[in-house]
Amino acid sequence: MTDLPHAPLTVVLVAAAATFVWRALGAILVDRIDPEGAVVRWFTLTSYALLAALVVRLVGLPTGSLGGVSLAIRLAAVAVTLGVWWLTRRNPLLGVLAGTACFIAAVTWTAGP
Repeated sequence: MTDLPHAPLTVVLVAAAATFVWRALGAILVDRIDPEGAVVRWFTLTSYALLAALVVRLVGLPTGSLGGVSLAIRLAAVAVTLGVWWLTRRNPLLGVLAGTACFIAAVTWTAGP
């Protein structure tokens, strides 16, 4: 049927098993991990740093379709996202929704008829 080396179902099952192994390990070790410890703080800060790097990459050096959108629109969407996030007492969902709506509206408006 397909020329793929592995059946799609097998790939999905292996990926799910890999995910469940880490979840099971987390459930087993949860009592031994100090949520205020240095290791947890390091992982938290590393996650924030990776997210910040991704945002900077998407806004500053976009590729594909995003590359065709002006820098002013991308920066405006980021500003709206941060503004709404701050005004809603750090609610990430509302911030992202507002920034996305701003981005879509600006791109649609500048595209013209």
